[in-house]
Amino acid sequence: MESMIDTLNGIIWSPALIYLCLAAGLFYSILTRFVQLRHFKEMIRLLFSGNQSPEGISSFQALTVSLSGRVGMGNIAGVAAAIGFGGPGAVFWMWVVAFLGAATAYTESTLAQIYKENDRGQYRGGPAYYFEKFFGGGFGKFYGILVAISFIISCGLFLPGVQSNGVVKAITGITGEGTMVNTAFGAVGTNTLVVTLVMVLILGLIIFGGIKRIARVAEFVVPLMALGYILMAVLIVLFNINQLPNIISLIVGDAFTAQAGLGAAIGWGVKRGVYSNEAGQGTGPHHAGAAEVDHPAQQGMVQAFSVYVDTLFVCSATAFMILMTGMYNIQGTLPEGQFLVQNVDAATIISGPAFTQMAVSSIFGSFGNTFVAVAVFFFSFTTIMAYYYIAEVNVAYLTRSIKTTGALFFIKLVLIFAVAYGAINNSGYIWNMGDVGVGLTAWLNIVGILVIFFMAKPAILALKDYEAQQKAGVTKFTFDPIKLGIKNATFWEERNKKEQS
Repeated sequence: MESMIDTLNGIIWSPALIYLCLAAGLFYSILTRFVQLRHFKEMIRLLFSGNQSPEGISSFQALTVSLSGRVGMGNIAGVAAAIGFGGPGAVFWMWVVAFLGAATAYTESTLAQIYKENDRGQYRGGPAYYFEKFFGGGFGKFYGILVAISFIISCGLFLPGVQSNGVVKAITGITGEGTMVNTAFGAVGTNTLVVTLVMVLILGLIIFGGIKRIARVAEFVVPLMALGYILMAVLIVLFNINQLPNIISLIVGDAFTAQAGLGAAIGWGVKRGVYSNEAGQGTGPHHAGAAEVDHPAQQGMVQAFSVYVDTLFVCSATAFMILMTGMYNIQGTLPEGQFLVQNVDAATIISGPAFTQMAVSSIFGSFGNTFVAVAVFFFSFTTIMAYYYIAEVNVAYLTRSIKTTGALFFIKLVLIFAVAYGAINNSGYIWNMGDVGVGLTAWLNIVGILVIFFMAKPAILALKDYEAQQKAGVTKFTFDPIKLGIKNATFWEERNKKEQS
């Protein structure tokens, strides 16, 4: 199994996907005239617009649920792995993919709003929905089913284990493994089993409450945990402020060294950047489609802002903490156990939260270990909630005509199993499983939305329509897909008919 996952990972995350992610972001940045810069002020305003309904959640709730998926192990362990395998220059490429990816996030999330549905009293949207509605016919249905199955496998089975594995590694890094006991998965420490059990119980209580309960938890937890984590990073930067120019120079300079040219910095920066901010991966549109908004472009802008929060704020916080304190090794492309740079114990696991814990602990002592462990728990736990919701949306898509709740109950059990399985297994293997999940959905989604653009440009038409209404100074935005020549946006067509009658 581990060998098969490694092989798949190597195929899916070939240089082609890495440069496709960068190229797609640049492509949409140019076509939207850098919407992520021009409408920054509007993004902030829309965060607090407050629209909500029995069928949909507010823009702010959609942002926090989306951020709960974006802000996770990728921001702590993922950044550490990017530095450990790709060098400090990988951070630069994480910034690049975030800036460009914000335009991709606008596009995919606007599509989710345009083609969303009201399914049994809940707004649902995402790649499966917009591919089916846009392409129509047999191909649209086929591609929608293929995409839905991919997201169920990725978010229901492959990705949750990365988060739970990170939680266990962070906590047992403080408490120790405990007494080893034999299980069906080999010898496992009692402390690992206790942490796993607590995660599973709390997760079950939340995900059985549906999107409304997930949104309420995310709305409260995500802003607090992100602000607290960034504040800790700011304090560490202030303690080492004299190093700031050198660290920035190191990040930018290393991004264009021979090592970067060979693909290590670019590859790891883009891979971990996409894993963290999810722009182009197709996960964010699921939350965007659940929002109650007056115009699809509004939620597209809100989701573009979430990429900034994730990478430019939270990932940068981790990178500066690690680099300023020097608590990292760089393995690069060398065999395991050999390092280009070695500042800490060679036995330190690169693909885990250890670098970050060591960085905070070097300034704040034992409190640092505990702080990072708590941050990992909340970051990862809310990400698992977001993964469940994505899996649920795609199960609902596949079972629309059946009208059954049995499949939704089953996917809850599958996700809980994936959390438990990931918590007690080897971290490198679990990260590779996660990378396969991210890469699989990214391929399907990015290629699909590019084809949509070349055929009809609905997200660009929506942006131009929104900007025209802005210029006209309207007090309430409206969206008429028929007027814009956008077909099969049935939710908005029916909504307009009701308002006109």
